[in-house]
Amino acid sequence: MPEFALVEKPGSIIPDIRGLPHIGVDTEFMREKTYFAELCLVQIATGTMIYCVDPLTDSDIEPFWHALMANRWIVHSARQDIEVLYQAAGCMPSRLFDTQIAAGLIGMTPQLGYATLVRELLGVDIAKSHTRANWLRRPLSPALLEYAAEDVEHLLPVCDILENRLEDLGRLAWAEEDSVALLDPGLYGVEPRHAISRLKGARNLRGHERDAAARIAAWRESRAARKNLPRQWVLRDRSIVELARRRPQSVADLADVDGLGAGTIRRHGRQLLRLVAESAKAEVAAPAPAPTAAQRQLAKLLQQRVANRAAELGIAAEIIAGRKEIASAIQHRNYEARLFSGWRCDVVGDELRGLLESG
Repeated sequence: MPEFALVEKPGSIIPDIRGLPHIGVDTEFMREKTYFAELCLVQIATGTMIYCVDPLTDSDIEPFWHALMANRWIVHSARQDIEVLYQAAGCMPSRLFDTQIAAGLIGMTPQLGYATLVRELLGVDIAKSHTRANWLRRPLSPALLEYAAEDVEHLLPVCDILENRLEDLGRLAWAEEDSVALLDPGLYGVEPRHAISRLKGARNLRGHERDAAARIAAWRESRAARKNLPRQWVLRDRSIVELARRRPQSVADLADVDGLGAGTIRRHGRQLLRLVAESAKAEVAAPAPAPTAAQRQLAKLLQQRVANRAAELGIAAEIIAGRKEIASAIQHRNYEARLFSGWRCDVVGDELRGLLESG
């Protein structure tokens, strides 16, 4: 392993990371007791040094954030790391290369874990012995710091291998395109009106039941964010679904709802009843009609075309388009979707669009 160091004054390493062609980046964070992730450590690999930067020790950290964001980041499965750093710093990196995305585009398993990727490409085994550590506790032990450093130690050599293979295949631009797509701030914003999409059990709700669940889920999302509490601490998913199904009309009725304790009823009972009552008066959209026989046949045709093209390229079909994406394309004719833009459009999207327009 290259030399690694704990950095308690983040600004001190700005000269060491400025102007580099790229850096490996990873984070350690905690989320068990909060709505927003608590950033605990930022690991940076430069090729000759690994820095474990403690963001909790220096109030004057803004210059470090700006220097960090100016670099091209090499990250594995970058979405969570970007979200956590975006919440902490309020800005995004200027450039990004996601090694998980790149691995999929050379024919490796989609969503491949970092340890497996390192073993496959470098023949190195990584010990994952501190996955449930308390990263907020100070001081950080030498064992934890070594574990954290190992998470970025191999990012740059893995990146070099992946870039060379992608270049040979003519797909480097594909990996860069999909990586850059992760830098859309809209992916990381809090939208209470869409909170029902996170609600386990909501898929089977229809009509006023679904409207009630959507209202309660939106209220929970807003309150959890405002209080910085986990969603399930405010109200459990199963309680929201049961509230939507039972549609209680009194505080006494709330006591029969599974998982709704006396404290929750005391604090939020009237608000929950109000949301249920509002949903009962709301105009709700008719449920989407079931796919017709022609639409089902078209979906099979499009899925087969995607599968055939993926097989020719030696990659998983889901990397080009999943079943839900294809179903949405058939239902909504949304030609702004990723399937009809960028490299996917060149590979198969134009052909699928022609089939949709003729079908």
